[in-house]
Amino acid sequence: MATQPALAQTAQTDTVVAADAPGDMPVEASVHPEQWPEIAFPRVLTEAGEARVQAILARMTVEQKVGQIIQADIASVTPEDVRRYRLGSVLNGGNSGPGGDDLAPAEKWLELADALYEASMDVAVGEPAIPIVWGTDAVHGHSNIIGATIFPHNVGLGATRDPELIERIGQVTAVEIRVTGQEWTFAPTVAVPQDYRWGRAYEGYSSDPSLVAAYVGSMIRGLQGPPSISPILAGPHVAASTKHYLADGGTTDGRDQGDAAISELELRLIHGAPYIPAIENGVATIMTSFSSWNGVKLSAHRGLITDVLKGRMNFDGMVITDWNAHGQVAGCSNASCPRAVDAGIDMFMAPDSWRMFYDSTLAQVRDGTIAMDRLDDAVARVLRLKERLGLFAMGKPSQRALSGEYDLLGAPDHRAVAREAVRKSMVLLKNTGVLPLQPGGRILVAGDAANDIARQSGGWTLSWQGTGLENDLFPGATSLWSGIEQAARATGGSAQLSEDGTFMQRPDAAIVIFGETPYAEFQGDITTLQLRPELRSPIATMRRLKEQGIPVIAVMITGRPLYVNEALNTADAFVTAWLPGSEGGGVADMLFAGRNGVFAHDFQGLLPTGWPATAKHGGPMLFPFGYGLRYADGPRAWTPVPQESGVSDDGSNGSVFFELGSPASSWSLIVSEDDGSNALRVTTVPVDALHGRVRISATDHGVQEGARSFTIDSQGAAIELAAMDPIDISRETNGDMLLLSTVRRDSSITDALSMSMRCDGNPCDNSVPIAEFGRLAEREWTTLGIPLKCFRAAGADMGRISSPFRITINQAAALSISRVALGSLSDAGVIANCKTD
Repeated sequence: MATQPALAQTAQTDTVVAADAPGDMPVEASVHPEQWPEIAFPRVLTEAGEARVQAILARMTVEQKVGQIIQADIASVTPEDVRRYRLGSVLNGGNSGPGGDDLAPAEKWLELADALYEASMDVAVGEPAIPIVWGTDAVHGHSNIIGATIFPHNVGLGATRDPELIERIGQVTAVEIRVTGQEWTFAPTVAVPQDYRWGRAYEGYSSDPSLVAAYVGSMIRGLQGPPSISPILAGPHVAASTKHYLADGGTTDGRDQGDAAISELELRLIHGAPYIPAIENGVATIMTSFSSWNGVKLSAHRGLITDVLKGRMNFDGMVITDWNAHGQVAGCSNASCPRAVDAGIDMFMAPDSWRMFYDSTLAQVRDGTIAMDRLDDAVARVLRLKERLGLFAMGKPSQRALSGEYDLLGAPDHRAVAREAVRKSMVLLKNTGVLPLQPGGRILVAGDAANDIARQSGGWTLSWQGTGLENDLFPGATSLWSGIEQAARATGGSAQLSEDGTFMQRPDAAIVIFGETPYAEFQGDITTLQLRPELRSPIATMRRLKEQGIPVIAVMITGRPLYVNEALNTADAFVTAWLPGSEGGGVADMLFAGRNGVFAHDFQGLLPTGWPATAKHGGPMLFPFGYGLRYADGPRAWTPVPQESGVSDDGSNGSVFFELGSPASSWSLIVSEDDGSNALRVTTVPVDALHGRVRISATDHGVQEGARSFTIDSQGAAIELAAMDPIDISRETNGDMLLLSTVRRDSSITDALSMSMRCDGNPCDNSVPIAEFGRLAEREWTTLGIPLKCFRAAGADMGRISSPFRITINQAAALSISRVALGSLSDAGVIANCKTD
C-alpha cells in the first residue's frame, strides 16, 4: 500500500485495492476537494495535551498501536482481552449488555465500565497506560438503559423547528450516559433521507439539508459542550459522533447499506451540508457509512475521508467505521482491510471480528502493507480523543462526576424536556373541529398501539430493533393510553381502553392509535410507502366508530410519512405523533382543552418532509414539507382525497418468506425428498406429498388457518421455501440477524433436525443440526432463531441464497410452521446453539 497520502486539494480518483491487483475507479467516484467548503476546526487541546499525546505515541509498541485502533463489542470481549490486546475501545451493540444481558440494570453497566477501564490501565512497568473508551448508541436518549429518558426519534424532532430544544435534549442525554460510565455516543445521526422506504429514515431530522444542518451544532453542543480546551468529562458531557459519512440517506431505492448513485454536487450540497456545523462545533468523531457512493464503499474512499474530510474540511477528530463495515470493501473481509486503513479510517468497529482483525493488521504493519506513518496518524487521533475527554486524568468511571447517580436516569426534569419535545413534534394534519377535546367527556381509546411503550419508542430502544419488550421494562414511562386517561380525568372526564373499539357505554369521542411497529436497519426497509396489511385493522375500527356517529381522532405512530388516505378521510382529526418515546403524556397534552375549555398547548409541529398522496416513492405529495395546522387557525373543512395507493399491496419488505400459512410473493413452499427429488409445490391444502408419506394441512395460529402442519412418516422428507431468483443476505448476516421460524412441535422428535440453505438452486454444503427442535414444548408455538452466521460458517454463500429455509427430517415427526422471516435476537423465543465462525 502507498504511504499516507498528502492532504491534497486537487481532483482525486479513488482506487480499488483488491486482493492482489489495483484498478481505477469510474470517474463518477472521483472527488474534487477544492469544491468542498474549507472549515476551521476549533482548538480543543492545549499544547501540553498534544505534547502528552506525542509522548505516549513515541513509547508505544506496534502491538499497542494496532490494539488502539480496534473497537470490540462487549458481547465478544472480556476485560482480560482488553488487558492482553491493549484494545482502544469497546461498544455495546444493539443487543449487547453486561454479562450477555442487554436488559441488565444500570449498576451492571457501571461495574463493567470499571472492569474494562481497570484492565486497560493494568500495564507493565514502562508501558504507557491508555484508558479505554466506551461508545454506545444513545440515539434518542440513553436508550439502552432501563429507566432512562427516551426522547422522540429524530424525525419527530425535525418537526419541532426548535434548535434550542435539541441542545437541551443533548444535555440530558449526556448526563444520563455519564451515570452508567460510558463516555461516547454514536450520535447524532445527520442523514438527509431522500427516500423514506429506507428503514433508518426516522434517524434523520429531515429530508431538507438546511433543516438538518440547523440542528447539528445544537445537538453536538448539548452532548459535548461548546468547543473548548477544557476536558469534555470535566463537565456533564460526552463525546459525540456524527454519522453516517456520507449519503447514507441517498441510496438508490432507499436500500440500507446500498449505493448512492448521485453526482458529487448533490453529494456535497445535500448530504455534506450537516458536516459543516458538525466540524465547526468540534465534533469529536465521525462514523463512516456502510453504504457506497457510485460503487465505492465509504469506509475505503480515500478521496472523501482523507482528501475532503480531513484535508479540505480540516476535520481534526477521529474517523471510525460502522459495524464490520470494512468487511464489505472490495478485496477486504471482516478479518482484514488494509485498504480502509490507507483510506484514512482511524478506528475499526470490529465487534466480533476484532481478534482476527488485530492479527492481520499487525502482520500488515510489520510487512509494510500498512504504512507506519498512517498507523501513527490513526493512533494519534485515538489518543487525542482520549486526551480531549480527559480520560488520562479522570480515574475509573465510577469515580467521575455523575457516575452512579441512578436517580438521574429518567429524572423528572429530564422527562419534562422529553414531554415538551413530544408536544412540539406532533403535527396536526386534519381537524374539522373535534379537537381539542372538551372537559368532562367520555373518551374511548382504541387501536393496537395505544398501550405499548416499546411501540411508541421505536427501534434502538433497549434492543436493536426495539421489539419483544413489555411495558414493565420502562419504569417511570407513560404509554399514550395512560397519558390520555390521566388527561381525561384531570379535566373531569373519563377514558376507556378497548383495542378493537367495542364499548358498553357510548363515548363522546374516540381516539384511535395506530401505525408502524418497531424496526431498525434491515427490518425497516420497505418496498412501498404504506402500512403492512396486518397493521391496518385500526382503520376499520375508525370506520365502524364513524358509522355509529362517534367523532374519531386518529393518532399515528410512525417513523416516516406513509400513504394512509383512508384513515385521513375517515377520521375527524388526524395527528402524527411520530415515535414519541417514553413520555406519552405529551401526546395527551395536545388533544385536550383545560377545564376552562381553552387549549393549553397549540400545535407547532411542521412536517420535516412531504407526506405522500400515494404509496409510490417519487409520487405526488398530499401535504408539502412544512405543513402543519394550528388550533389558533380554527377548524378546517376536509375534501376527501383519492384512496388509490398506486402500487401493489403485498406489504412485504423482503425479509418475510412465509406468513399466515402462505409463502410471500415470489416464494414457494416445497416438500421433497432429502435430495430434492419428487418435489411438490404446496399451493392448496390438505394435500399429500411423496406418495402419501407426508400430509400437509391447515391449522390455526393468529388467524384461522394461519399455519401449515406437516405429518411425516419414518422415511422422512425435506420442507423448504424457494425462489427462482436468489437473494443476497450477506449484509444481514454481517448484522447478526437470525432466520426466525415460528413453529410448533406436534410430536416427539428424538434426533436433531437439520437446517440448510440452497445457493442458486443447489445445495450449499451447509447442513446445520438444530437439536432445539426436539426440546420445544409440545403443542406450543415458539419462535426459533438460527443465526445466519451458522449457515455461513457451514459453507453457504450468503450472497446467492435461493432457499433461505430448508429443514430435513429423517424420522417420523409432526410439526407446524406459521412464519419464516429474518429478525433479531429479541424476536426469538429460543436461539439455536450452532457454530457461527
